[in-house]
Amino acid sequence: MIRLRVPIIVLCALTLALIAPGAQAQYSADRPVGTSAQQAPAWQKNAGIEQKLNGALPLADSFKDESGRDVKLRDFFSHNRPVMMALMYYNCQMLCPQVLHGMASALRQSGFNVGHDYDVVVASIDRSDTPANAAAEKQHFLSMIEASGSPASDSVHFLTGPQNSITDLAQATGFHYVRVPGPDGRMTQFAHSSVIMIATPDGRLSKYLFGVDYQPRDVRLALIQASTRHIGTLSDLVLLYCCSYSPTQGRYTVAVLRILGLAGLGSLLAVIAMLWLLSKKPKATPVGA
Repeated sequence: MIRLRVPIIVLCALTLALIAPGAQAQYSADRPVGTSAQQAPAWQKNAGIEQKLNGALPLADSFKDESGRDVKLRDFFSHNRPVMMALMYYNCQMLCPQVLHGMASALRQSGFNVGHDYDVVVASIDRSDTPANAAAEKQHFLSMIEASGSPASDSVHFLTGPQNSITDLAQATGFHYVRVPGPDGRMTQFAHSSVIMIATPDGRLSKYLFGVDYQPRDVRLALIQASTRHIGTLSDLVLLYCCSYSPTQGRYTVAVLRILGLAGLGSLLAVIAMLWLLSKKPKATPVGA
């Protein structure tokens, strides 16, 4: 038995010696196993968001609204109201409808009314989109926010435009996208981030909210801030003070230090009031009263 084992061990060693160079060439330290699977596609590097807070929008650029009328972007920033914005394309069947649904749901629950407290501007990044496509998307959006007629319809705008205007708007908002092939192999789709933006009445970017599910509280606070606090109630302003906007997360978070400061101030005022009351001398009661 021992004599049989020795040739087998030698044969195994020779086999390993022969296949080791090939294995080393295929799975060397320079190319660890799974590297290609872990690397993100090249197009993803060019389809992100570069936040340009306080950046100016290209208000002089030309577009067409859902009725086919020639408009300037500045036409939608002349009502002293904040503007909720989104960039997408109308033939999208995946991400864009989710962004629109999330935006509509949050706006509907925000307590604000389109046309009174804010406006909506949605622009297509696909130059092949038509006003007819924009009109269909606008009607669907109005139904989702449960608004119809004037002033709601007059304050929601779905735009299409030439490539130069699309490029200007995308660059101004930091909205990077790339054209990618669809299921049929044709370059008819776009890779882009899911985000909505809030702009001030004078056309400056105020907030970015990421994802497809936006919290009504975040949307309400973002609209209040973008309006330079022309809308909202006193309780909104207190809540706004107690929260801080995180650009990296794209949402509002509780500012613990501010809350502790308010609590400390309240306690101090209560102590001062109590000391003042204790220091007051009681009125003398007349004798025989």
